[in-house]
Amino acid sequence: MDPKLKNIISIVLPCFLSFVLLAWVFVTIDYKHIWQAIKGSDMRYMSAAAIVFFLINFLIILRWRILMKAVGLKARRTTCAWWYFIGLFWNLAPISTIGSDLIRGMGLAKETGHRPKVFASIVLDRLSGFAGIVILAAVAFIFGHGIIENRLVIVAIAAMTIVSGIIVITLFSHRIFSFACKAFASWPKVKESLMKLHYDIVLLKGRQKNGWEAIMISIGAQIILAIEFYLTAKGMHQNISLVYFIIFSPIVCVVTSLPSIGGLGFREIGWVYLLPLVGVSKEMAGGLSLINSAFTIINGLLGGLLYVTTLSSGRVQHPQADGSLQRSPS
Repeated sequence: MDPKLKNIISIVLPCFLSFVLLAWVFVTIDYKHIWQAIKGSDMRYMSAAAIVFFLINFLIILRWRILMKAVGLKARRTTCAWWYFIGLFWNLAPISTIGSDLIRGMGLAKETGHRPKVFASIVLDRLSGFAGIVILAAVAFIFGHGIIENRLVIVAIAAMTIVSGIIVITLFSHRIFSFACKAFASWPKVKESLMKLHYDIVLLKGRQKNGWEAIMISIGAQIILAIEFYLTAKGMHQNISLVYFIIFSPIVCVVTSLPSIGGLGFREIGWVYLLPLVGVSKEMAGGLSLINSAFTIINGLLGGLLYVTTLSSGRVQHPQADGSLQRSPS
Protein backbone atom coordinates (compact mmCIF):
# COMPACT_ATOMS: atom_id res chain seq x y z
CA MET A 1 0.00 0.00 0.00
CA ASP A 2 1.20 3.50 -0.83
CA PRO A 3 2.59 5.10 2.39
CA LYS A 4 0.61 8.33 1.87
CA LEU A 5 -2.62 6.40 1.37
CA LYS A 6 -1.84 4.29 4.42
CA ASN A 7 -1.30 7.42 6.54
CA ILE A 8 -4.55 8.94 5.30
CA ILE A 9 -6.47 5.75 6.12
CA SER A 10 -4.86 5.52 9.58
CA ILE A 11 -6.16 9.02 10.37
CA VAL A 12 -9.51 9.00 8.56
CA LEU A 13 -10.68 5.54 9.71
CA PRO A 14 -10.58 6.25 13.49
CA CYS A 15 -12.33 9.61 12.97
CA PHE A 16 -14.92 7.96 10.76
CA LEU A 17 -15.60 5.18 13.27
CA SER A 18 -15.93 7.60 16.21
CA PHE A 19 -18.31 9.92 14.39
CA VAL A 20 -20.40 7.11 12.91
CA LEU A 21 -20.81 5.38 16.28
CA LEU A 22 -21.64 8.66 18.01
CA ALA A 23 -24.14 9.48 15.28
CA TRP A 24 -25.75 6.07 15.80
CA VAL A 25 -26.05 6.75 19.54
CA PHE A 26 -27.69 10.14 18.95
CA VAL A 27 -30.01 8.72 16.29
CA THR A 28 -31.02 5.83 18.54
CA ILE A 29 -31.41 7.98 21.66
CA ASP A 30 -32.89 11.47 21.78
CA TYR A 31 -29.92 13.75 22.50
CA LYS A 32 -32.26 16.09 24.41
CA HIS A 33 -32.94 13.30 26.91
CA ILE A 34 -29.21 12.66 27.22
CA TRP A 35 -28.60 16.34 27.90
CA GLN A 36 -31.36 16.38 30.52
CA ALA A 37 -29.74 13.40 32.24
CA ILE A 38 -26.38 15.19 32.29
CA LYS A 39 -27.74 18.62 33.25
CA GLY A 40 -29.48 17.32 36.36
CA SER A 41 -26.30 15.71 37.74
CA ASP A 42 -25.08 16.18 41.31
CA MET A 43 -21.79 18.07 40.97
CA ARG A 44 -20.45 16.72 44.27
CA TYR A 45 -20.42 13.17 42.92
CA MET A 46 -19.19 14.33 39.51
CA SER A 47 -16.28 16.22 41.05
CA ALA A 48 -15.34 13.16 43.13
CA ALA A 49 -15.54 10.98 40.01
CA ALA A 50 -13.28 13.36 38.06
CA ILE A 51 -10.67 13.36 40.84
CA VAL A 52 -10.72 9.56 41.08
CA PHE A 53 -10.36 9.30 37.29
CA PHE A 54 -7.30 11.58 37.36
CA LEU A 55 -5.63 9.74 40.26
CA ILE A 56 -5.73 6.45 38.34
CA ASN A 57 -2.98 7.89 36.12
CA PHE A 58 -0.47 7.74 38.96
CA LEU A 59 -1.20 4.06 39.59
CA ILE A 60 -0.49 3.35 35.93
CA ILE A 61 2.76 5.34 36.07
CA LEU A 62 3.77 3.32 39.15
CA ARG A 63 3.00 0.09 37.26
CA TRP A 64 5.12 1.23 34.32
CA ARG A 65 8.04 2.08 36.61
CA ILE A 66 7.89 -1.35 38.29
CA LEU A 67 8.17 -2.98 34.86
CA MET A 68 11.01 -0.65 33.89
CA LYS A 69 12.87 -1.91 36.94
CA ALA A 70 12.13 -5.50 35.88
CA VAL A 71 13.84 -5.00 32.48
CA GLY A 72 16.75 -3.05 33.97
CA LEU A 73 15.70 0.40 32.72
CA LYS A 74 16.43 3.46 34.86
CA ALA A 75 14.53 6.72 34.43
CA ARG A 76 13.43 9.53 36.73
CA ARG A 77 9.84 9.61 37.99
CA THR A 78 9.34 13.08 36.55
CA THR A 79 10.59 11.96 33.13
CA CYS A 80 8.28 8.93 33.11
CA ALA A 81 5.29 11.01 34.20
CA TRP A 82 6.08 13.68 31.60
CA TRP A 83 6.09 11.24 28.69
CA TYR A 84 3.11 9.31 30.07
CA PHE A 85 0.93 12.43 30.06
CA ILE A 86 2.21 13.42 26.62
CA GLY A 87 1.03 9.96 25.52
CA LEU A 88 -2.43 10.70 26.96
CA PHE A 89 -2.57 13.84 24.83
CA TRP A 90 -1.72 11.89 21.68
CA ASN A 91 -4.31 9.31 22.67
CA LEU A 92 -6.87 11.95 21.66
CA ALA A 93 -5.47 11.88 18.13
CA PRO A 94 -6.92 9.31 15.71
CA ILE A 95 -4.04 6.87 16.21
CA SER A 96 -5.45 4.61 18.97
CA THR A 97 -3.67 3.71 22.22
CA ILE A 98 -0.92 2.01 20.20
CA GLY A 99 -0.02 5.39 18.73
CA SER A 100 0.12 7.03 22.15
CA ASP A 101 2.40 4.22 23.38
CA LEU A 102 4.65 4.84 20.38
CA ILE A 103 4.86 8.54 21.25
CA ARG A 104 5.79 7.99 24.90
CA GLY A 105 8.13 5.15 23.93
CA MET A 106 10.03 7.22 21.38
CA GLY A 107 10.23 10.14 23.78
CA LEU A 108 11.57 8.13 26.71
CA ALA A 109 13.91 6.15 24.43
CA LYS A 110 15.44 9.42 23.25
CA GLU A 111 16.06 10.45 26.85
CA THR A 112 17.44 7.12 28.11
CA GLY A 113 19.11 5.77 24.97
CA HIS A 114 17.66 2.29 25.58
CA ARG A 115 14.94 1.88 22.95
CA PRO A 116 14.45 -1.94 23.20
CA LYS A 117 14.12 -1.78 27.00
CA VAL A 118 11.73 1.19 26.83
CA PHE A 119 9.41 -0.55 24.38
CA ALA A 120 9.71 -3.82 26.30
CA SER A 121 8.51 -2.00 29.42
CA ILE A 122 5.58 -0.51 27.48
CA VAL A 123 4.60 -3.89 26.00
CA LEU A 124 4.76 -5.45 29.47
CA ASP A 125 2.79 -2.50 30.85
CA ARG A 126 0.01 -3.07 28.32
CA LEU A 127 0.16 -6.82 28.88
CA SER A 128 -0.12 -6.50 32.68
CA GLY A 129 -2.94 -4.02 32.23
CA PHE A 130 -4.80 -6.43 29.98
CA ALA A 131 -4.11 -9.30 32.40
CA GLY A 132 -5.59 -7.23 35.23
CA ILE A 133 -8.67 -6.50 33.13
CA VAL A 134 -9.18 -10.18 32.27
CA ILE A 135 -8.65 -11.42 35.83
CA LEU A 136 -11.02 -8.86 37.33
CA ALA A 137 -13.69 -9.45 34.67
CA ALA A 138 -13.51 -13.23 35.12
CA VAL A 139 -13.62 -13.10 38.94
CA ALA A 140 -16.41 -10.51 38.96
CA PHE A 141 -18.44 -12.53 36.49
CA ILE A 142 -18.05 -15.70 38.55
CA PHE A 143 -19.74 -13.90 41.43
CA GLY A 144 -22.14 -11.92 39.27
CA HIS A 145 -23.15 -14.38 36.55
CA GLY A 146 -26.38 -15.14 38.36
CA ILE A 147 -27.55 -11.54 38.03
CA ILE A 148 -26.34 -10.96 34.47
CA GLU A 149 -27.43 -13.68 32.09
CA ASN A 150 -26.19 -12.46 28.74
CA ARG A 151 -24.31 -14.58 26.22
CA LEU A 152 -22.41 -11.66 24.70
CA VAL A 153 -20.87 -10.76 28.07
CA ILE A 154 -19.72 -14.37 28.51
CA VAL A 155 -18.28 -14.44 24.98
CA ALA A 156 -16.48 -11.11 25.52
CA ILE A 157 -14.82 -12.28 28.75
CA ALA A 158 -13.89 -15.66 27.20
CA ALA A 159 -12.41 -13.94 24.12
CA MET A 160 -10.36 -11.57 26.28
CA THR A 161 -9.00 -14.54 28.25
CA ILE A 162 -8.04 -16.49 25.12
CA VAL A 163 -6.39 -13.50 23.44
CA SER A 164 -4.37 -12.64 26.56
CA GLY A 165 -3.20 -16.27 26.79
CA ILE A 166 -2.07 -16.31 23.15
CA ILE A 167 -0.18 -13.02 23.58
CA VAL A 168 1.62 -14.22 26.71
CA ILE A 169 2.63 -17.53 25.12
CA THR A 170 3.89 -15.79 21.98
CA LEU A 171 5.90 -13.12 23.79
CA PHE A 172 7.58 -15.46 26.29
CA SER A 173 8.21 -18.46 24.01
CA HIS A 174 11.47 -18.04 22.10
CA ARG A 175 10.51 -20.71 19.56
CA ILE A 176 7.08 -19.24 18.77
CA PHE A 177 8.33 -15.64 18.73
CA SER A 178 11.24 -16.53 16.44
CA PHE A 179 8.86 -18.33 14.09
CA ALA A 180 6.54 -15.30 14.01
CA CYS A 181 9.50 -13.01 13.27
CA LYS A 182 10.24 -14.96 10.08
CA ALA A 183 7.50 -12.85 8.50
CA PHE A 184 9.98 -9.94 8.73
CA ALA A 185 12.84 -11.79 7.02
CA SER A 186 12.86 -9.18 4.22
CA TRP A 187 13.35 -6.43 6.80
CA PRO A 188 16.38 -7.58 8.85
CA LYS A 189 16.54 -4.40 10.96
CA VAL A 190 12.88 -4.77 11.97
CA LYS A 191 13.42 -8.43 12.78
CA GLU A 192 16.50 -7.61 14.86
CA SER A 193 14.59 -4.93 16.79
CA LEU A 194 11.74 -7.35 17.49
CA MET A 195 14.14 -10.00 18.77
CA LYS A 196 15.82 -7.46 21.06
CA LEU A 197 12.37 -6.55 22.33
CA HIS A 198 11.68 -10.23 22.97
CA TYR A 199 14.93 -10.72 24.90
CA ASP A 200 14.12 -7.75 27.15
CA ILE A 201 10.58 -9.04 27.76
CA VAL A 202 11.93 -12.47 28.69
CA LEU A 203 13.91 -10.78 31.48
CA LEU A 204 10.62 -10.72 33.39
CA LYS A 205 10.81 -14.52 33.70
CA GLY A 206 13.33 -14.13 36.49
CA ARG A 207 11.39 -11.30 38.10
CA GLN A 208 7.91 -12.76 38.51
CA LYS A 209 7.42 -10.67 41.65
CA ASN A 210 7.55 -7.48 39.57
CA GLY A 211 5.12 -8.96 37.09
CA TRP A 212 2.61 -9.90 39.79
CA GLU A 213 2.98 -6.48 41.41
CA ALA A 214 2.12 -4.87 38.06
CA ILE A 215 -0.90 -7.14 37.60
CA MET A 216 -2.17 -6.39 41.12
CA ILE A 217 -1.84 -2.67 40.43
CA SER A 218 -3.80 -3.22 37.19
CA ILE A 219 -6.58 -4.97 39.09
CA GLY A 220 -6.60 -2.15 41.64
CA ALA A 221 -6.74 0.48 38.88
CA GLN A 222 -9.68 -1.33 37.26
CA ILE A 223 -11.57 -1.49 40.57
CA ILE A 224 -10.95 2.23 41.12
CA LEU A 225 -12.15 2.92 37.56
CA ALA A 226 -15.32 0.95 38.34
CA ILE A 227 -15.75 3.10 41.47
CA GLU A 228 -15.39 6.20 39.27
CA PHE A 229 -18.20 4.95 37.02
CA TYR A 230 -20.25 4.16 40.13
CA LEU A 231 -19.75 7.73 41.42
CA THR A 232 -20.74 9.12 38.02
CA ALA A 233 -23.91 7.03 38.10
CA LYS A 234 -24.66 8.26 41.64
CA GLY A 235 -24.17 11.79 40.38
CA MET A 236 -26.85 11.08 37.79
CA HIS A 237 -29.14 9.82 40.60
CA GLN A 238 -28.82 6.17 39.56
CA ASN A 239 -28.62 3.52 42.28
CA ILE A 240 -26.62 0.81 40.48
CA SER A 241 -24.65 -1.87 42.30
CA LEU A 242 -20.88 -1.48 42.08
CA VAL A 243 -20.55 -5.13 40.98
CA TYR A 244 -22.13 -4.27 37.60
CA PHE A 245 -19.44 -1.68 36.91
CA ILE A 246 -16.71 -4.10 37.99
CA ILE A 247 -18.04 -6.61 35.41
CA PHE A 248 -18.76 -4.13 32.60
CA SER A 249 -15.86 -1.69 32.95
CA PRO A 250 -13.12 -4.13 31.77
CA ILE A 251 -15.13 -4.97 28.66
CA VAL A 252 -15.63 -1.29 27.81
CA CYS A 253 -11.90 -0.61 28.42
CA VAL A 254 -10.93 -3.24 25.86
CA VAL A 255 -13.43 -1.91 23.31
CA THR A 256 -12.19 1.68 23.68
CA SER A 257 -8.66 0.59 22.70
CA LEU A 258 -9.90 0.14 19.12
CA PRO A 259 -8.95 2.84 16.58
CA SER A 260 -10.90 5.97 17.50
CA ILE A 261 -10.51 9.44 18.94
CA GLY A 262 -9.72 8.62 22.55
CA GLY A 263 -12.23 5.75 22.54
CA LEU A 264 -15.05 8.13 21.60
CA GLY A 265 -17.97 6.26 20.08
CA PHE A 266 -16.87 2.80 21.20
CA ARG A 267 -17.22 3.84 24.85
CA GLU A 268 -20.76 5.10 24.23
CA ILE A 269 -21.80 1.99 22.30
CA GLY A 270 -20.41 -0.22 25.08
CA TRP A 271 -22.28 1.45 27.93
CA VAL A 272 -25.49 1.97 25.95
CA TYR A 273 -25.55 -1.77 25.28
CA LEU A 274 -24.42 -3.04 28.69
CA LEU A 275 -26.14 -0.83 31.25
CA PRO A 276 -29.70 -1.44 29.96
CA LEU A 277 -29.06 -5.13 30.78
CA VAL A 278 -29.35 -4.13 34.45
CA GLY A 279 -32.31 -1.78 34.09
CA VAL A 280 -30.59 1.53 33.26
CA SER A 281 -32.23 3.60 30.52
CA LYS A 282 -30.28 4.17 27.31
CA GLU A 283 -30.43 7.93 27.94
CA MET A 284 -28.74 7.55 31.32
CA ALA A 285 -26.18 5.11 29.88
CA GLY A 286 -25.43 7.52 27.05
CA GLY A 287 -25.06 10.42 29.47
CA LEU A 288 -22.72 8.43 31.73
CA SER A 289 -20.50 7.42 28.83
CA LEU A 290 -20.32 10.98 27.46
CA ILE A 291 -19.32 12.32 30.88
CA ASN A 292 -16.51 9.76 31.02
CA SER A 293 -15.49 10.65 27.49
CA ALA A 294 -15.26 14.25 28.72
CA PHE A 295 -13.02 13.09 31.60
CA THR A 296 -10.79 11.31 29.07
CA ILE A 297 -10.56 14.39 26.86
CA ILE A 298 -9.78 16.68 29.82
CA ASN A 299 -7.15 14.20 30.99
CA GLY A 300 -5.54 14.25 27.54
CA LEU A 301 -5.72 18.04 27.30
CA LEU A 302 -3.83 18.28 30.59
CA GLY A 303 -1.06 16.32 28.88
CA GLY A 304 -1.33 18.66 25.92
CA LEU A 305 -1.04 21.67 28.23
CA LEU A 306 2.07 20.14 29.78
CA TYR A 307 3.54 19.75 26.31
CA VAL A 308 2.57 23.21 25.10
CA THR A 309 4.04 24.90 28.17
CA THR A 310 7.43 23.47 27.19
CA LEU A 311 7.27 25.21 23.82
CA SER A 312 8.84 28.64 23.80
CA SER A 313 9.96 30.84 20.93
CA GLY A 314 10.12 27.99 18.46
CA ARG A 315 12.18 25.82 20.77
CA VAL A 316 11.16 22.54 22.34
CA GLN A 317 12.10 21.67 25.89
CA HIS A 318 12.92 18.02 26.44
CA PRO A 319 12.96 16.46 29.93
CA GLN A 320 16.32 15.08 30.95
CA ALA A 321 17.05 12.00 33.08
CA ASP A 322 17.28 14.18 36.18
CA GLY A 323 13.82 15.59 35.54
CA SER A 324 15.09 19.03 34.39
CA LEU A 325 14.22 20.59 31.05
CA GLN A 326 16.71 21.37 28.32
CA ARG A 327 15.92 23.37 25.22
CA SER A 328 16.88 22.15 21.81
CA PRO A 329 16.72 24.13 18.54
CA SER A 330 13.66 23.44 16.41
